[in-house]
Amino acid sequence: MAEIVEMPVSEETRSGPGFTIITGLSGAGRSETAKSLEDLGYFVVDNLPPALLAKMAELASRPGGPARIAIVVDARGGVFFGELSKALEELKNMKIAYRIVFLEAADDDLVNRYEATRHRHPLAPADRVVEGIRKERLMMEGLRGEADLIIDTSGLTPHELRDRIRDAFTNAPPEEGLQVSLISFGFKYGTPRDADLVLDVRFLPNPHWIDQLRPLAGTEERVRTYVMSQQAYETFMTRLRGLLDAVVPGYVEEGKSYLTVAIGCTGGRHRSVVVADELARYFRERGLPASVDHRDLDRA
Repeated sequence: MAEIVEMPVSEETRSGPGFTIITGLSGAGRSETAKSLEDLGYFVVDNLPPALLAKMAELASRPGGPARIAIVVDARGGVFFGELSKALEELKNMKIAYRIVFLEAADDDLVNRYEATRHRHPLAPADRVVEGIRKERLMMEGLRGEADLIIDTSGLTPHELRDRIRDAFTNAPPEEGLQVSLISFGFKYGTPRDADLVLDVRFLPNPHWIDQLRPLAGTEERVRTYVMSQQAYETFMTRLRGLLDAVVPGYVEEGKSYLTVAIGCTGGRHRSVVVADELARYFRERGLPASVDHRDLDRA
């Protein structure tokens, strides 16, 4: 079985099963995420009332219990959902490590998925789907802010979502404290909703305006050389590395499990790609696992 990413565990946190709480918006991919974790060796429980989380921890801590547990918590829990904060506090008091994975998507994507499946939204069984989505976003707002990992599934196929889950949960050895995801993108196609940090590199000279470079991607050596030879690039990267040197240790110290950095240029094919690849090298040189997704590389 593949190694699973561990949440940073303080000296006060006892050994025992680690909990992954899968939550987020209905239709955003919670079920697919649960299946992916099950394939990675997790014991998955769907729609467990939050009040039973502590009891589940007690049972799992017994000899022979599952080492990795994923719990799906969602709006179907009705009144039970309001008990989640209390349940998570109980896990903290029991010194049980846990992390929250939050799935979301753009409204249009969610509406299209409901129309395709003809399912009713759990918060709007007799109303428009968009109204259920609105209610659920408001309900989930606080929990989203507490999430360790936010995944925006807008435009993702189930296969692509499974890849994202595998990247997040299998690449890092257990002793690592931070899993880094780097996303290059084009602002003309929208900003990634799940980014912790967004960097705008449109101030750099654009290879698009160089006839010989326009058809090439940022992964090509000629484009990389052009972008990296600019004085503005070197100044920017020097200061960015200094900023990351200051903030990343703080993220690790605070127990943050995942960091998603989005780097954007106009079309997502040249400048952002070069910077994302260089940042991946920066993180890996510091012993932190980093995955790279060039989201808009193949767009016209």
